[in-house]
Amino acid sequence: MSTESAIQAPVLPGRLFVPDQIPAPECLERITHLGVGAHHDDLEFMAFHGIVECLGKADQWFGGVTCTDGKGSSRNGAFARMSPEDLAQTRSEEQLEAARIGAYGAMIQLDHPSARATNPAAPTLRDELFQILRATRPGTVYTHNPADKHATHIGVFAALLQALRLLPAEKRPARFIGCEVWRDLDWMGDSEKIRMDVSGHEALAEKLNAVFVSQISGGKRYDLAVMGRRAANATFHEPREGDASTQILVGMDLSPLLRDDSLDPVEFTRGFIRRFENEVTSSLSRYFTA
Repeated sequence: MSTESAIQAPVLPGRLFVPDQIPAPECLERITHLGVGAHHDDLEFMAFHGIVECLGKADQWFGGVTCTDGKGSSRNGAFARMSPEDLAQTRSEEQLEAARIGAYGAMIQLDHPSARATNPAAPTLRDELFQILRATRPGTVYTHNPADKHATHIGVFAALLQALRLLPAEKRPARFIGCEVWRDLDWMGDSEKIRMDVSGHEALAEKLNAVFVSQISGGKRYDLAVMGRRAANATFHEPREGDASTQILVGMDLSPLLRDDSLDPVEFTRGFIRRFENEVTSSLSRYFTA
């Protein structure tokens, strides 16, 4: 049996890769943690907590979805002269290798151009993610946080939220987490952060990050930056106590958006910003009064 195959609609969109060669639909039905990222490497950078939680467990499996084709990725170093098509193939192969190393239950690549993922009027990505959600029914979903500064990341978040809201309320995941990539969540109030401890798994993280040679070989050291951010999250959380962890991912709880469809995602996100503003203002106001 081939471990990489095209799944024809209406069963499932995109290209499915299953490292342990379990056939569909069994490989999809076992997924408990699903990461949905815009680009190849986003899953390993932002949803590493899900990968670790499922590692070596028979009753928990991580599934990954990469939404774009990689043709618009930066080309550095030895890859600078590579055509968009060849770069897309290289990035796809890197993502498959990461799935092997991380023992994912399933890896799906949708191969959309970024322009489609960032087009609010294009329903294709939303509809495909809806099909994947129906096939997997995960309890936890990781994706980009709605305050990320990368346009494609926001497009993927929006399409995923729309797809999740198409599900009946009782079939939606219990946990929906927005993660750090192209903007950290240090600006959020500490009480509102989801802190995901991945201490002790540094070797696996470094191995996964190093897979994406096409992006880091030219001097854009995402691999070092991601590990540094996690270390900073662990150290700078509490100023008066020793470090209890060495590597922490920070997330935003997006679950309220699934419990109440009337919640506006813009106002929901703005609420975090306002509460942080109030926290900073209150602290400063003790020393500076109008």
